[in-house]
Amino acid sequence: MGRKYGNLFEPMKIARCEIKNRFAMAPMGPGGLCDAQGGWTQRGIQYYTERAKGGTGLIITGVTFVENKVELHPMPAMCCPTYNPVHFARTSKEMTERVHAYHAKIFLQLSGGFGRVTIPTNLGDVPPVAPSAIPHRWLDSIICRELTVDEIKYIVKKFGESAAIAKRAGFDGIEIHAVHEGYLIDQFAISLFNHRTDEYGGSLENRLRFAIEILQEIKRTCGPEYPVILRYSPKSFIKDLRVGGLPGETFVEKGRDIEEGMEAIKILEKAGYDAFDVDVGSYDAWYWSHPPMYQDKGLYLKYAEMCKNAVSKPIITAGRMDNPDLASNAVAMGMTDMVSLGRPLLADPFIVEKIAKNQIQKIRPCLSCQEGCMGRLQEYCSLSCAVNPACGRENEMLVASASTKKRIVVVGGGIAGCEAARVLALRGHEVSLFEKSQELGGNLIPGGAPDFKEDDHALVAWYKQELETLKVNIQYNIEVTPEMLKGVQTDAVIIATGSVPKVIDLGNRNIVYTAEEVLLGKKDAGEKTVIIGGGLVGCELALMLSRRGKKVTIIESMPEILNAGAPLCHANSSMLKDLMPFNHIEVCTMTKVLKVIDKKIVITKEGVEEELSVDSVILAVGYNSNDSLYEQIKDSVDNVYLLGDARQVSNIMYAIWDAFELSRTL
Repeated sequence: MGRKYGNLFEPMKIARCEIKNRFAMAPMGPGGLCDAQGGWTQRGIQYYTERAKGGTGLIITGVTFVENKVELHPMPAMCCPTYNPVHFARTSKEMTERVHAYHAKIFLQLSGGFGRVTIPTNLGDVPPVAPSAIPHRWLDSIICRELTVDEIKYIVKKFGESAAIAKRAGFDGIEIHAVHEGYLIDQFAISLFNHRTDEYGGSLENRLRFAIEILQEIKRTCGPEYPVILRYSPKSFIKDLRVGGLPGETFVEKGRDIEEGMEAIKILEKAGYDAFDVDVGSYDAWYWSHPPMYQDKGLYLKYAEMCKNAVSKPIITAGRMDNPDLASNAVAMGMTDMVSLGRPLLADPFIVEKIAKNQIQKIRPCLSCQEGCMGRLQEYCSLSCAVNPACGRENEMLVASASTKKRIVVVGGGIAGCEAARVLALRGHEVSLFEKSQELGGNLIPGGAPDFKEDDHALVAWYKQELETLKVNIQYNIEVTPEMLKGVQTDAVIIATGSVPKVIDLGNRNIVYTAEEVLLGKKDAGEKTVIIGGGLVGCELALMLSRRGKKVTIIESMPEILNAGAPLCHANSSMLKDLMPFNHIEVCTMTKVLKVIDKKIVITKEGVEEELSVDSVILAVGYNSNDSLYEQIKDSVDNVYLLGDARQVSNIMYAIWDAFELSRTL
């Protein structure tokens, strides 16, 4: 009998390169994985090797620049083969040799540059380059400098040199970055950005000339059989400069529309590209390029299938493809040839191996929160993962067996408590976890109530099975007291008692609920509700209720929503903000609530009072740390530690990371 998901483990070929299964690691910006000479750090080598070890058939590296002259990048922003060719080849050779040991293949992603989407810190004193003199994506005051023809030819030549270096270093192929997401080569391909009148502007064929000349140069330097694939977006989702279109929204596409997208991919196939790595979107609509949890699973499949029907070369598809049933069905139905996993491989490097063994419950889920990956990169930190603190630091963050076995008590079964118990048990300690309710998860239980937050509950389920497998002694429905801890023989106590919702007195408590009460289904919001607080909890609750047909108004005292609490990845926050008016949610900023009388709420803005009729008023005004147990025992119990929201209200990432850091050294 064939194994479940067997079609995902059939070999396939890209040109003459045979790949052992249908899983690729999607290219992601390698922040913190490169050194100042343009090569790979040991972190970077181990990072990619770990994903090969976990069963992924094709590793595609993150962005590697082909030159550092026309578009200057302060090193070590990204790797660059031509910056120090010998050093790049040496560090790459170590990586490719190790990846090949696991019967995996590895392609190097080469980039011509970012152009108008160059991040502001990389600009220096010179304007960014672009096909034409167009506005910068992020800064209103910046107009890009038009590339000269000589500069275009120079970049093309550097692609050939870089690919030749990569081939000598053991890379099995090249991915071109890209006619997608609005990077420099894509800017040439899209008429919105390309206003040139020479051979690189005007007709679609001319606008694709840059991408085709790059391919031709690589084939010239590396040979016609050396695989070259293209990251490709058949649709841009651009409503206007810096304005994206939402799922289900009707708008006029100002970037690449589907008709042109299908025409372009046929031209590119005819030119000789060996496969297409498909997504959609652009940095003007970057919640398509970097999809948050508000996007559907498999959101690119519809567009990948169009590409599959238009060309004969293999199609690779990314975009929240971590559900193996979805992935297997997509391959079986001919929508794609290969499934690309990006963030899911950050969360769990062994996801492919676990799918192969049908151990789906053992997969640590990606939350699409982007706090540890894109969120950190936009803040100039190293690439990592909110739910996997060892991501990008695999060697440094190894969980080693403890030299001395200890008895440790963990109080609180929220995410911080669960992660602490997991790591302590992995190290060989005897762990007892006490939870006052009947389930693990803490604030992730109400937080995961909206249907678009399903992976929050999947993470809770993962922790439960992990703790059971590790034989952690979990005691439910027990509220730990100071007296209980003083009488327990233990080597350390970890207090992870979480936080509780803030409550403010507005009068008529009968219709004033906390967000937690509504999310858990303990209170009915009615048909018309006002949510006080425009932070993440308030906005996500508003979205959930509006999709259920409720009339929702958000009252926020600050100038804008999503302006307090832990910072969000911009792709997540911008999509959530755009979803408010799209779902007919009224947002009142710079507005304060005075009181609730009967079924009316009294608000004031700029000194003007107004009454709104409501069925309920929902408080989403933050959380208070629940540290009372810690305060009562900190001076009487030895080796007591405070973790998670009980120490400082933050986000999932820091709850997990702090627990991991403490527990791996106890």
